[in-house]
Amino acid sequence: MAEPRAVTLSDVAREAGVSLATASRAYNGSDRVVGRELRERVLAAAERLNYMANTPAQAMARGRSNVIGLVVHDIADPYFAAITAGVMKAAETEGLIVTVGSTLRNPAREVDYVDAHRGLQSRALILAGSKINEPGVQPRLTKAIDDFKARGGRVVSIGQARTGIDSVVVGNRAGAQQLADELVDLGHRRIAILAGPENLQTARDRTSGFTHTLSARGLDAVAIEHGDFTRDGGYAAMIQVIDRGSPNHRSVATASPGSKLSVDCVLAANDVMAVGAMAACRDRGVRVPQDLSIAGFDDIATLRDVTPGLTTIALPLEQMGAKALELVLGEPAATPRRERITGELIVRESTPSR
Repeated sequence: MAEPRAVTLSDVAREAGVSLATASRAYNGSDRVVGRELRERVLAAAERLNYMANTPAQAMARGRSNVIGLVVHDIADPYFAAITAGVMKAAETEGLIVTVGSTLRNPAREVDYVDAHRGLQSRALILAGSKINEPGVQPRLTKAIDDFKARGGRVVSIGQARTGIDSVVVGNRAGAQQLADELVDLGHRRIAILAGPENLQTARDRTSGFTHTLSARGLDAVAIEHGDFTRDGGYAAMIQVIDRGSPNHRSVATASPGSKLSVDCVLAANDVMAVGAMAACRDRGVRVPQDLSIAGFDDIATLRDVTPGLTTIALPLEQMGAKALELVLGEPAATPRRERITGELIVRESTPSR
């Protein structure tokens, strides 16, 4: 049995009693004015016939689509969820559709998404997330972005500045320096760092900020433990700090009744790692903040449910998403723009004075 023929715009025009050109202008939002009565007649006919537009064909006809592609590293991460919310709220006011793709922190997938959106004739792309230092990937990504732009698309990044495109640049190193400085001022001297993945630029910048300030204050990190930028990554890294320390640093005593930890504070490179570190402390009988202070970075929304309240550097995540959309929809500048985001230090109960 043959499959039913797909409904075309010609069918819609015939049903509405208008020309194909009029149906196209009414349905596709042409700049040429179509009267309200005609437009409503065309849309009603399309609904009766269950007409589904060919989005790539529409984009080709108009020169651009109303689709914005948003590519993030991990949609389950509250950091990216908040950025996504900011982009989508801003897009709603512009009548745009946002599609979200998650690379699962595989840098090669970012290239795949850019190529896919070029084929779909998407209007613009927002790449949200840190650079991942993977051999051979960055040149491929640069080429994919150039090819997308050559088709008339616009691209903006959130995180670090990227060559040739507008960027919303986060002050990761400066925020980490401010946080470390505050904790030393609060009397912390034996500080460990949960540094995040070694190949992730954001993690590297924040760790660099922590260690730079500690050095300037005459201190060394007791331990630097790397792990995934996740709750489980923070948990595993914290277990390393509590149970056996880092092989590259002096030993960290195991917490037990009557013993004293050789760390008094942990700096986590993001909040979800800090939350995992709190869970590890609970499982090992380490009290936060009585035995150990913990601080994070980002000020994700789920911190409202964390006890004790987490000291952190707050980033305006939703506003970052909205600013990225504003940049990508605005008139292009002669040179790539850099919208710099400064974090705000928030001191809460997880880091009392020592």
